Amino acid sequence: MNRQDLGNTMTVRAKPGPTVFKPNEDERVSRIEPYVGLEFDSAEAAQEFYTFYGTQAGFKIRIGQLYRSRVDGSIISRRYVCSREGFQTPVRTGCPAFIRVQKGDNGKWVLANIKTEHNHDLDSSGEIRPPIIQRKSLPTPKPTSNVSSRTGIRSLEDDGPSGAIDLKRIKRVELESAPSGEPCKGLDFGSANEAYKFYHTYAANMGFKVRIGQLFRSKNDGLITSRRFVCSKEGHQHPSRVGCGAYMRIQRQETGRWVVDRLSKEHNHELGSPEDTNQKNCKSFKEELSNGLENLDLLETNGGLSLVKRDRGSGIGNQWYDMLLEYFQTRQAEDTGFFYAIEVDNGRCMSLFWADGRSRFSCTQFGDAIVFDTSYRRSSYTVPFASFIGVNHHRQPVLLASALISDESEESFTWVLQAWVRAMSGKRPVSIIADQDKPIQNSIAQVFPGTHHRFSPWQILAKEHENLGALWSMEEFKFEYETCISQSQTASEFDSAWGVLITNYNLEENIWLKEMYKMRKSWVPLYIRGTFFAGIPVDGTMKSYFGTYLTPQVQLNEFLMRYEKAIEHNREEERKEDFNSFNLQTVLHTKDPLEEQCRRLYTITVFKGFQKELLESYSYVGIKINIEGAISRYLVQRCGNGDERNTVAFNASNLNVSCSCRMFEFEGILCRHALKVFQIMNIREIPSRYILHRWTKNAKYGILHDVDSAGGSQDFKALMVWSLREEAHSYIDAGSASIERYKLAFEILQEGRRNLCWQN
Repeated sequence: MNRQDLGNTMTVRAKPGPTVFKPNEDERVSRIEPYVGLEFDSAEAAQEFYTFYGTQAGFKIRIGQLYRSRVDGSIISRRYVCSREGFQTPVRTGCPAFIRVQKGDNGKWVLANIKTEHNHDLDSSGEIRPPIIQRKSLPTPKPTSNVSSRTGIRSLEDDGPSGAIDLKRIKRVELESAPSGEPCKGLDFGSANEAYKFYHTYAANMGFKVRIGQLFRSKNDGLITSRRFVCSKEGHQHPSRVGCGAYMRIQRQETGRWVVDRLSKEHNHELGSPEDTNQKNCKSFKEELSNGLENLDLLETNGGLSLVKRDRGSGIGNQWYDMLLEYFQTRQAEDTGFFYAIEVDNGRCMSLFWADGRSRFSCTQFGDAIVFDTSYRRSSYTVPFASFIGVNHHRQPVLLASALISDESEESFTWVLQAWVRAMSGKRPVSIIADQDKPIQNSIAQVFPGTHHRFSPWQILAKEHENLGALWSMEEFKFEYETCISQSQTASEFDSAWGVLITNYNLEENIWLKEMYKMRKSWVPLYIRGTFFAGIPVDGTMKSYFGTYLTPQVQLNEFLMRYEKAIEHNREEERKEDFNSFNLQTVLHTKDPLEEQCRRLYTITVFKGFQKELLESYSYVGIKINIEGAISRYLVQRCGNGDERNTVAFNASNLNVSCSCRMFEFEGILCRHALKVFQIMNIREIPSRYILHRWTKNAKYGILHDVDSAGGSQDFKALMVWSLREEAHSYIDAGSASIERYKLAFEILQEGRRNLCWQN
């Protein structure tokens, strides 16, 4: 293409009147500089103009991001960038030069933003070169054994198990000859292309279309380690998409083969007929290739072009960042304890983390056992919202922090957990309930060393159904399996029952069971009970914090409003329980002084749990079985029931008590077995170490319980500020109810201030 030909393909208009750009053959033609307001007939004309301008200036261009209308899904804005933008390849330098054109109401495309500065040397030769991007054809690569001469696109698949998907190499005839069948967990393929063809054929037979979803790369060599293929109606970026959750994920093995490790077949929309879908196979591939440009880079390799996914893409829409940043700044102006952080990767915003002062103060009291809730990963949520939830002194869920997670990579989860540590003054939880996926496991081990990671029960249940197959429908197997998991009291009992189960049902080669046995300390109740989890049941039943406020389909304009409503609702429920605990009395059922002691200290909800254990203790009998110095051991069992037996060790010298049921270690409340031994030994007051401050009425109020746990002096000062501010909020609400209360409140404040000054 010569200069005359290139010029004749473009029409450029500068407001107010149109001017046609047609450079002549004079080599001394002046350079046309882009400027805001420059108008084009189409986005392609703008691209060609910027290509020509770059050629004269001495740089190449690439197609950058595009933005679609939320109304009809049409493209309304495009960016064209310098070819050295970003850092995905060694030749790129993160160059900031770009133009952005926006579609106007009249159908014209107007140059809306521009940056002309480059951070690298330009080629000032002025030679006209073909543009690096061509829409309709791709340049023929140099001959090489690893290049497809048919398409001109070099498939990275040929270099090894990289996982690159070459859409143009998958012809319709290949699809028709592709193996058909039902996808299932454990199904393996020789390549990612083969897996894509299989899933595409399955989709065609079922009546839906497929899109290429997320991918993840190895930190060591940059090769693709897993891929997701999703229903074309996944997400909400286009009116035709309904957030469908159907997908198939494949993972690269050490052998180079690809195995299906996650699968969801459930659609939330009606499926088309197989005939209709098959007729659209060819068209769907064209759409995949063209529409994928917003998520794909064109990488020059051996003279050809390869389509490759960007290293890390964010699942957070760009508009979310602007909205949330404004929200963060507004909240920080209102609340000096408000903390937020934004992850930046290669100049792009990725994950976000935030926590207000109330949540940070709650963490000092209730941050010992937390749930890292990533429900968005198992539902088709519009936004990848995650939350850190604790359990307060009324056994209610309490919000400790929130996050938006850009992708399911180890980098993202690690950054979010590190942000938690910074926000919470270095405090790390004793225990955490979170998904068992490797990226999350590795992140928790790295950022929270020593924290007991317990797997989410919903995920365990789902994987049991997936990996045990037909066995799960056998009542006999299911009974033996659940008995082994939930009834084992010691490690040796569990190992023995597990071995029998594996042998009886010939499960020696079941890979999933082998892995789960290695990770038994993260999901088997026997190993969980020895760690404090604030009594969160092993089955995971816990009241949802956000409930129906944040549903999978909640849209951008409603998210923050619903988020704030959920917080206010839960904090109002907490205030009600605070009032009840300080102003209402629970009925006593015994004359035991331990019951009166705990009623005075515990919140109503926690006291009722203790009261139940105390009443149950009267149905048990304790028999001393041996004595070793000051330590006596008792066998405690229910009267008339020899099956339920627990061993309690009691130290008469310091009143230490421990039970084999591990209830205190798990929940922080003494069990019926320990209380029975207290009755036998005539203990009339529970030692203070067995009354956890976090369960008492004063868990949030008054003097901070444990000064040493507050960290440094600056951290402790922050805790005092948050504590006083929380109390002041309640004081102001009560004092402003009427003019009489206001006068009284003001007098009390003045008197209190004078007392503080006198102490100085």
